[in-house]
Amino acid sequence: MSYFKNVSNIQFEGAQSKNDFAFKHYNPNEIIQGQKMEDLMRFSVAYWHTFTGDGGDPFGAGTAVRPWDHLSGMDLAKARVEAAFEFFEKLGVPYFCFHDFDVAPEADTLKETNKNLDEIIAMIQDYMKTSKVKLLWNTANMFTHPRYVGGAATSNNADVVAYAAAKVKKGLEVAKELGSENYVFWGGREGYETLLNTDMKLELDNLGRFFHLAVDYAKEIGFDGQFLIEPKPKEPTTHQYDFDVATGIGFLKTYDLDKHFKFNIEANHATLAGHTFEHELRLARVNGLLGSVDANQGDTLLGWDTDEFPTDLYSTTLAMYEILKNDGLGSGGLNFDAKVRRGSIDTDDLFHSHIAGMDAFAIGAKVANQLIEDKVFETILADRYESFNDGIGRDFVEGKADFHKLEEYALGLEPIQNKSGRQEKIKAVLNQYILNVK
Repeated sequence: MSYFKNVSNIQFEGAQSKNDFAFKHYNPNEIIQGQKMEDLMRFSVAYWHTFTGDGGDPFGAGTAVRPWDHLSGMDLAKARVEAAFEFFEKLGVPYFCFHDFDVAPEADTLKETNKNLDEIIAMIQDYMKTSKVKLLWNTANMFTHPRYVGGAATSNNADVVAYAAAKVKKGLEVAKELGSENYVFWGGREGYETLLNTDMKLELDNLGRFFHLAVDYAKEIGFDGQFLIEPKPKEPTTHQYDFDVATGIGFLKTYDLDKHFKFNIEANHATLAGHTFEHELRLARVNGLLGSVDANQGDTLLGWDTDEFPTDLYSTTLAMYEILKNDGLGSGGLNFDAKVRRGSIDTDDLFHSHIAGMDAFAIGAKVANQLIEDKVFETILADRYESFNDGIGRDFVEGKADFHKLEEYALGLEPIQNKSGRQEKIKAVLNQYILNVK
């Protein structure tokens, strides 16, 4: 059966198109920096929001109307697989992502749960044989069930740590079986509510041990996908150990994991941490740790993770600038960890939202590429930091100036003259580039 009868395959029709079911700016065959846009962007659909989300929130029940609503258990899981691959094909995305419980229901025992998962994974594998869509990443849900009240790998209960290890072991086997290009760890419960009952050192040490065991098992079974950590500062815990990229870098280096892990950066998580999306991307990029992106946005008026589809062109432009400067995302991609608004109840809205997000990032890519070709920001930075190109600045950068030499130079200075940062002018230039996108 068809779950999306109103929709045919989505095509690129250009900026003047009035077709609600067409791309206006995302042209998968358009070349940017020597790559097809499809290969550069590597768009992915998030299984959890698109096929299991129902529009429910802490204040009300779900509102979404879905053609699989009447089903339950494994019948529901199988229908969602059928719907998912129809959606992937009609939207034309190359990738998808999932948590284990997104695709198969959890049972009373781990053995039964794994049996459910095996049955659905076999079904997914059959669909992938005749589809171009691939698995960008998978992960284990280790935050929903009450057993994770004190965390998963950082739990105060060793039984829970063992259970979490068994789930990740299974997840890595699934990743190997489906040819996943990455495996993600999101520490939804890896943190604490209060330090009054928390042994932080033990929990962090255990998390480091857990990740090393995952690295070892991946090698054992021959899974060579990229490991990714997804930072988030809070919600559901008061403080999560993967607070932001900077905290994550410190953790990875402390536990000698930076050779094995990169970051999966989510826009809405960045803003919850008090940063911009581009800040987190830049920090990961300059440290060689930018791996993948969860493409969404938050609501500036709300202080929680709203997971809106990305439509802010300033954000997508500056994000794509970082991604292009990173020479792309390697094995990562742009995964729409985003959900339609609670009032957008129809299946058509699933297409409208993804089209809007893909077009927004396509615009961002084209603008960012032009900014790079014209060396706009490079010229600004070169001018602003030119004092480090020669003289005392160059000596300092090259390690040829100690405090004695710097003091001697400073004592002979006339009043220091600074250059204007010209932020308003720069923002006006950015506006001009965005408005001139073709």
